[in-house]
Amino acid sequence: MSSLRGRLLASLLAGVLLVGLGGGWIVYRNALAEADAFFDYHLRQTALILRDQPVEYLLSQQPPTDAAYDFVVQVWTLDGVRVYLSRPHAVLPEITTLGFATVTTREGQWRAYGVQAVTRVIQVAQPMSVREQRAVQLALRTLAPFALLLPALALLIWLAVGHALKPLARLTDLVKARHEDALEPLPDAQLPDEVRPLVGALNELLGRLGASLGRERAFMADAAHELRTPLTALLLQMDTLARASGESERAAAMERLAQGVRRAIRLVEQMLSLAREEPRTAPRHVPVALVPLAREVIGELEPLAHARLIDLGLSAAEPLTVAGDPEALRTLLRNLVDNAVRYGGDGARVDVSVQAAGSGADARAELSVTDSGPGIPPEERARVFDRFYRRAGTAPPGSGLGLAIVKAIADAHGATLALAAGPDGRGLRVSVTFPPRPDRAGSAH
Repeated sequence: MSSLRGRLLASLLAGVLLVGLGGGWIVYRNALAEADAFFDYHLRQTALILRDQPVEYLLSQQPPTDAAYDFVVQVWTLDGVRVYLSRPHAVLPEITTLGFATVTTREGQWRAYGVQAVTRVIQVAQPMSVREQRAVQLALRTLAPFALLLPALALLIWLAVGHALKPLARLTDLVKARHEDALEPLPDAQLPDEVRPLVGALNELLGRLGASLGRERAFMADAAHELRTPLTALLLQMDTLARASGESERAAAMERLAQGVRRAIRLVEQMLSLAREEPRTAPRHVPVALVPLAREVIGELEPLAHARLIDLGLSAAEPLTVAGDPEALRTLLRNLVDNAVRYGGDGARVDVSVQAAGSGADARAELSVTDSGPGIPPEERARVFDRFYRRAGTAPPGSGLGLAIVKAIADAHGATLALAAGPDGRGLRVSVTFPPRPDRAGSAH
């Protein structure tokens, strides 16, 4: 049953029915016990009254012919001769025991009470079926009002369940009536305590969706603004190329156009990379060995570093493994090394380091890139993570997205990103410290 209303009604009505059946059984057992006590009392009183009567009185009485008469009386002499039987057709034993006894016959069970007088033994008996019928009648009379009230109780349960589920219906109507752009929090006033956590979770989801949509809108606005300049420059360079008359002028125009195309391609690539790394879903976490990753990125960027006479290498290589997305971590390290190579200056030194920060249970894997270039002033280090931010006078020109991409990937992995000066106070050191893995693997790869 998929309906919450149906499940509640079925559970409540089934519970009422089970409780009613159990109560009816208890009432019946109590009524039967009361009937037994009542009829036992009458059996004993009847036997005691007859004990005090002369035997001639009993013998002179005619056996009653009324079928509704429940009691059967037998009288024996002390030597076991039955001298009186009030119902000749009754199948009772020829002897009796003194006191109460339950006798089984082919007509069913009988309840008997025997008493001894001076010259005789008297037994008064009654069918047990009479008691059971009386108990059923008492139980039915007791339960009849409750049986009549069951439909009213079912109606009350139906109304109560419907009233209790009204807040869910109102919440459903409110959500259905919302426009797709309406991301305001849902009201949680006058809601049951069981529904408020759901509304709170929905509001948190709406908040995250609003933040994500805000980031996407800001990204689209920034992207449109940033793409306008290089595309305009490409158009102007194409006009210059079209107007070039000599070979040297045409070659220079072609070179400028090629550089403009490369810058536009790099800008688009970084924008797509940033859009891919924006936090939408949890990243795919698998064990990633940092040293092989660092060597792969260094080998990829070695030609660019060699062209600028930059000493690019791996200064520390501890065999550390982190949990993360391999492609995202490759993009993170590539952007860090690419920034260091591009802005470190010709003849600079760029060191990539993989080492442990801390010791014992608090040890964390740290990935860092250090260059000996001009560095970044402390007052601007917080701003360089903003998208499309470029320091004034920075050469060569860039898109301002490299460190923004690095920060997005670090945040997605729960890593800490820090900027500091190099070991000798010059240059820039960018370190990414990853959270410890529950199964911290320190084996080499």
